[in-house]
Amino acid sequence: LALRQEEARRLLRLHAVPEAGEQALWRHLDTPYFQRHTAEEIAWHARNLCWRVNRPEPVVKARLVRTGGGLQVLAYLPDRTALFARICGYFGRAGLSIVEAKVHTTRHGYALDTFVVQDSRDQDAGSREAVARIEHDLAEALRSDAALEPPAPGRVPRQQRHFPLTPEVRIFPDDKGTSYILEVVAGDRAGLLARIAWVLANANVNVASAKINTLGERAEDVFLIDGARLHDEQALRRLETALYDELRI
Repeated sequence: LALRQEEARRLLRLHAVPEAGEQALWRHLDTPYFQRHTAEEIAWHARNLCWRVNRPEPVVKARLVRTGGGLQVLAYLPDRTALFARICGYFGRAGLSIVEAKVHTTRHGYALDTFVVQDSRDQDAGSREAVARIEHDLAEALRSDAALEPPAPGRVPRQQRHFPLTPEVRIFPDDKGTSYILEVVAGDRAGLLARIAWVLANANVNVASAKINTLGERAEDVFLIDGARLHDEQALRRLETALYDELRI
């Protein structure tokens, strides 16, 4: 971790961030954040956020992914109920598939979420116009107090229609026994993460962190979740059933 932070500092100095300027943000971040992000991502976050750490308005930044195509999107704002579902819902309505997500909550109650999104139908999905559009439209969506919209129906890929992947859902306590881990394996499709987030939001379950991986047609998603209802065995079974029902649609 020390080497990773040192490399991030080196990158920040190349972008003219003042010495120790990153500490305004880093003092609010814990060890799991530095474990789960690369030095380049850590530097990108600090470069955009160190001078607006306590800003009440959403900060949305997007950039081209250097390898693999698509865009990497950063959303930073005070944490709120169903925020993860709201972000995923925006991407679903915009026709963008989430191929990776790193969700983090800072020590001072801000969401610091990073997504990699792709749109195979849009040849300009990685253009500067797409970057500007996402930065503007997602920020507007996050400013809204409108009711959470249900996820848009996602198109099922042809491969999955012929060879469907049976969803797998597991919910179990974490090592500390204070939160729960949700593991979901399902066939990847547009809006998949929005559907999962929608179910969790409706069950009043908060997503504390998430690691999203898409391997071809297979999505393997892991969430750290919490909520009073998770300690109720019947409520836990209802949540599992709701997730299975949504993933089978």
